[in-house]
This record gives sequence, C-alpha cells and structure tokens, in this order.
Amino acid sequence: MRMEWLPVSAALLLTGALALASASILLPSSDGTAEALRVVQEQGGVWMAAAVIFFVASVCLSLGLPAIVVLFEQRGRALGLVSVVVLAFGFIGTSGYAMLMVFFRSLVVTDTIVGQGLDEVAEDAGLLVFLYAWIIGFVLGELLLGIALLRAGTVPRWVPFALLLHVVAIACSALLPDWLGKVTILLFVAGMAGIAIQATSPSGRRLG
Repeated sequence: MRMEWLPVSAALLLTGALALASASILLPSSDGTAEALRVVQEQGGVWMAAAVIFFVASVCLSLGLPAIVVLFEQRGRALGLVSVVVLAFGFIGTSGYAMLMVFFRSLVVTDTIVGQGLDEVAEDAGLLVFLYAWIIGFVLGELLLGIALLRAGTVPRWVPFALLLHVVAIACSALLPDWLGKVTILLFVAGMAGIAIQATSPSGRRLG
C-alpha cells in the first residue's frame, strides 16, 4: 500500500535532482587552484548561490530516497537497498561540499589564503579523502542503482540507461568539452524524474 508521504518524497527527489543540475551548470568552471581563486574573487555571488543550491539539492535528494526504495519490493531488492545506502552517502556528502565552498570563499575574501597557500590547502590529505569519497559514493551509488533498476524491471528501461550513461559521462568527463560535461547532468535529472513518476504512478513497481 502506498503511503501518503510517497508523493512528497518523489517530488523532493526530482526537486533535488533539478537543484543539483542547476548548481552544476551555474558553478563557473575552474582549471586548477589559481583559476578557482579567480572565480571566487570575481564571481563570489555566483559561487555562493551555487553553494546554497548544492545544499538544497543535498537535503531534497536525501529526503527523496524513500521514493527509490519502494521500487525494490521484489526483484533486485538487496542490490537496490545497497545502492540507496551508497547514494545516501553521496547525497549527504553534497551538503559537506557546499559547506566547503562557503568556507573556501570566506578564506579567500579575508585574504587568509592566497597563491601558494591555496595549493597547500587543496593538497590536504583529509580534504582529498572527503572529496574522493564523496565523488566515489555518488557515482558508485548511481551505477548500482542503474543496475538494480534493470534487474527489478519496475521502471521503463530508459530510466536506468539514463543513469548508467551519466556514470559513463562522468568517467569520460576529462575528454568532453566543458559545456557538454555540464549538460550531461541532465541525464541524472531524467533518471530521477523517471523514478519519481514511476514510484507514484498506479502501475508503479509492477513493470516487467
């Protein structure tokens, strides 16, 4: 039986995906610490706006996870639950990334770090561990979710393929033009939209 909170969770999932896409596209690209420093100095307002949107995306995506769980009541349940747990780590980590953006800007505008100091901060082991763990958690969770949805057969096949294609795009991002790399986030939005629609539809969880 569907619960009353399910449509709300599905709506938050889609809202979070759209917010994540908006922040990713809005955030100016930076190649190296020197370029990041220039972006913060010259486009501080855009930088802060992206940080706020990333935080909103993190909250909404995390609250939207129950809408994903209901799609795994039969086939693919174990893998589906694992993917949701890993995704939760990635989604929550997005809020930590947003806080790092705010903290970084405060250090720059107060001239606490400049030039070489910024390079030293960027190479801090603890910071690198968090960033890599967050990225791996997000990408691995999306990969596992795509595979689990294919096994469960509870959504149209284009939904997991959109998620898996987004994972491939992330892996090949260094080979893609900057604008194309940013546009690929729309694949994630499409996948989350498909999940949200199917989770709340009368025929949801009964495909395949």
